[in-house]
Amino acid sequence: MEKYDSVTDEELASKIGKTNDTVLFGVLYDRYEHLVYNKCYGFVRSVDEAKDLTQDVFLHVFVKVSSFNGRSKFSTWLYSVTYNFCVNYLSRDKERQISTHSNQIEEQYNLAIEINDFSLYQMQVHKLEKALLLIPPEDRMILQMKYQDDVPIKELQEVLGLSESAVKMRLSRAKVKIAEVYNNLDI
Repeated sequence: MEKYDSVTDEELASKIGKTNDTVLFGVLYDRYEHLVYNKCYGFVRSVDEAKDLTQDVFLHVFVKVSSFNGRSKFSTWLYSVTYNFCVNYLSRDKERQISTHSNQIEEQYNLAIEINDFSLYQMQVHKLEKALLLIPPEDRMILQMKYQDDVPIKELQEVLGLSESAVKMRLSRAKVKIAEVYNNLDI
């Protein structure tokens, strides 16, 4: 659809919200299908399930696109919708929930424990992938958004609906969790 190449995502979303034009929605779908699929796959680790989730996310987006208000980039809004949809999906699917009965990090969080970004990058990829599957999905996604997708703190605030300090605290706690799980894996 070359005639829509110069039309921004935000303009397309606005037009779709007003007209429910499926052709225009197809343009957005083509632009973001791969991104949404990758995010869904990051949650479920199943090709077929990720494909189904991707379709469900886009159906949800089509229904809700009129609620996109343009205060953020469309891609940020879509990321937020995808993230929330997948978290809700996993919460509803009891068979896929990951046990979180291991040591919970609560208010007694030791701020002296500092897991720096460099140490995350030094982890063995295979072992890190296994460790990511063993932490709660919310922690896995914030780590993936920050370190795999290079989403800045400001966009994480928008996606998660949190303050800057809350985003930084969640990142810090997620880094501690992944480090603990990683260090306890026997691979």
